[in-house]
Amino acid sequence: MLTCEVSEGIHWLEHAHVNVYFVEQDGRVMIVDAGLPAIWPKIQRALRELGFEKSVVALVLTHGHFDHVGVAARIRSHYRVPILVHPDDAYIAAHPYRYKHELNRVAVVLQNPRSLPIIGRMKMAGALNVRGVADTLPLSPGIATNLPGTPDIIHVPGHTAGHIALHFPERRALICGDALVTLNPYTGIKGPQIVSGAATANSPQALDSLDRLAALPAEKVLTGHGEPWLSSPADAVVIAKRIGPS
Repeated sequence: MLTCEVSEGIHWLEHAHVNVYFVEQDGRVMIVDAGLPAIWPKIQRALRELGFEKSVVALVLTHGHFDHVGVAARIRSHYRVPILVHPDDAYIAAHPYRYKHELNRVAVVLQNPRSLPIIGRMKMAGALNVRGVADTLPLSPGIATNLPGTPDIIHVPGHTAGHIALHFPERRALICGDALVTLNPYTGIKGPQIVSGAATANSPQALDSLDRLAALPAEKVLTGHGEPWLSSPADAVVIAKRIGPS
């Protein structure tokens, strides 16, 4: 489902509990994250509806997990754009199932029955059939200054070593990927939190990284999973730290 202008110049596409964002400025648009394989026709349709089918300039990955790399290869070949990712996540982007995690994924899901419909939808959307992408470009502050919205790139490791968030100060918006979510796919729990250790490499580090987000001035937090948080990052971080790791 496409939600136009979820924040100024930012549009939100949700499919199978995974979020993709389109950030526009001066007739150009960048895509943030690439969902799961079944989202491909929805991305094409959304860009047509927004009038940006021929104006895509880049794909930015908040991190390299399979549910954020899903159609990255197709976006690159179809729109002929670079894929930008933090250097510490370049390997995962190329091998999206070879990532560190603290807990057994199957065990966590079985212990949390509310997650089963979520995981089921992700599986039906192609979660087991994601093609990685090599030859990505390193996402750096210098490159970011030329991207739509001119985001500040915030390194927030923990979920993965190279996880980043994109802060748009003038728009008072934050796209934070899975550094902070409002739906935990592995437990089914809603509300601000870090993702379960079933998919997080280092939960203590992920919680520490939230302090970087809490310090940012924003009125909307746009997450990798779940609905937007319509308040400050600081408010969300208080709740996430209270919930803690799972």
